[in-house]
Amino acid sequence: MVFRGMRYGESTAGRNRFMPPQAPSAWAGIREAYEFGDQSPQQDTFLAGAETMSDDCLRINVWTPAADTAKRPVMLWFHGGGFEAGAGSINIYDGTNIAKRGDVVVATINHRLNVFGHCHLGDVLGDDFARSGNVGYLDLVAAMNWVRTNISRFGGDPDNIMIYGQSGGGRKVSLCYAGEDAEGLFHKGAIQSGAHIAVQPREMANELTYELLKELQIAPGDAIKLQTLSVAELTAAQLKVRDRMRNRFSPVLDGECFEQHPFYPEAPKRSSHLPLIVGTTRTELTSQLGRRPGIFDMDKAQAMGALKMFLPQEDIKEAFETFQASRPEANPSEVFFTIASARGYVRDQTLLAEARARSGGTGDTYVYRLMWRQPVEGGRRVSQHSLDLPFVFDNVDTVPHITGPETEETRAMVDAMANAWISFAHDGNPNNPSLPEWKPFGLEDRYTMMFDVPSHLESDPHKAEREFMSRYESQQLKGVALHRR
Repeated sequence: MVFRGMRYGESTAGRNRFMPPQAPSAWAGIREAYEFGDQSPQQDTFLAGAETMSDDCLRINVWTPAADTAKRPVMLWFHGGGFEAGAGSINIYDGTNIAKRGDVVVATINHRLNVFGHCHLGDVLGDDFARSGNVGYLDLVAAMNWVRTNISRFGGDPDNIMIYGQSGGGRKVSLCYAGEDAEGLFHKGAIQSGAHIAVQPREMANELTYELLKELQIAPGDAIKLQTLSVAELTAAQLKVRDRMRNRFSPVLDGECFEQHPFYPEAPKRSSHLPLIVGTTRTELTSQLGRRPGIFDMDKAQAMGALKMFLPQEDIKEAFETFQASRPEANPSEVFFTIASARGYVRDQTLLAEARARSGGTGDTYVYRLMWRQPVEGGRRVSQHSLDLPFVFDNVDTVPHITGPETEETRAMVDAMANAWISFAHDGNPNNPSLPEWKPFGLEDRYTMMFDVPSHLESDPHKAEREFMSRYESQQLKGVALHRR
């Protein structure tokens, strides 16, 4: 049974714009839930859904084997697209196959993004807007509250909720593990290619706000006028500001929702008892950077030159030699992507797992790396960003341009990853007959599940690469992702 487009919050239009979400109004009778609801305003890209963009975007979709009293585990998905794009209605997130495979309830949501979700106005409009820079995060909290209150009517267990997400969705899960508002609303989580160590400094958030007001020719004292602008006006203005400032509206260290960074300088104590899955693909950035002409055909000199965006000049030669040694058959472009992905994604995932291990909490941390080489385009993308999605959702047929057609190998990858996530949703442990034993991560053994055909558990994989990257702090402490500068 599928229920689409239900409201977990009131419209955020008008005076509700930039304000914490309001619970949906009570209603009686029957409402249709056949169509996905509106999505958050955003740039119209491949990341967006097909639905209308509006302020009335606090919507939830539910897939369940039956609307009974069975108390199934709940898997609440936060979509990707950073903090600026995406929707819970995209085909690859369809929960049908997982609900059937695992006897679980799957839910996806839409919530406020970009300037609508993360415009810090507290320093120009005062205490009433003190949380405006994080209302997109507060929408997640509202969705979890809705699930806790209502999901038993859909065959789900409000006392067994897993939150999970990939890319920006993983970053949202990271925030929920750190935020006081989210405490007690979920019981386990998975961060897929989105370890979020640090949020945007307040000073940087203010710079974006002032630049937005300048773009719209609004005096700071009149910033309340932002609530009256059309969606189109505000969307266009924030895109100009993003491009000019080379920065994006995202969660803020506002002293309200977040008094310190999520996983810096330490892991949050409030969630140290909760189990967590966290991991990356091998070459995340073959997706984002793979659109650049010639980037898959670089010689060694070109690849080393391209690394200037990620590493200090004096470290590049050592990096190239270290990572080449891990796979001597790789061409220079593949070595470049492996290094760039290690700096841009794996380093932050490692820092998060290490912080969790040092916290001394009782919640196990299960680390993975997706190693399967996708066959499309001659295998040159290796294991790109988002490759985990068709396997975790058992929806390989939705993305043949990423996985190729369904084969014995893709079926094996689905069994490995989907079954692990389902098992984790049931009892907080991903072990199941489709995998070898998956031991929790620790600072000494550093156990990591290497998802491949076949998958295997490895202690401290690519150790030399990890040791090389250990000289760097999280890229997020500077407020801007390296590959987005």
